[in-house]
Amino acid sequence: MDCLDCKNLEEALESRLSKYIEARSAAYYRVSTELAAKKYVDMERARNDLEEHHIICVPRGVAIMPAILARRTANSR
Repeated sequence: MDCLDCKNLEEALESRLSKYIEARSAAYYRVSTELAAKKYVDMERARNDLEEHHIICVPRGVAIMPAILARRTANSR
């Protein structure tokens, strides 16, 4: 039930994660950690973008809202 933005952001995160892992495992990592650090920052930015989108995503919210409402009504009894 993910929206198109969710899918695009998830793909971006997966791509950046694989690039970070590749940079960490490369032979030149021992010489220069700067590339791996940049890839890590890119990966974290992609993760933050996805998490922020999940907060405002309507299809995701529609799926979550019934459960939240059910909990609230059960707690108010």
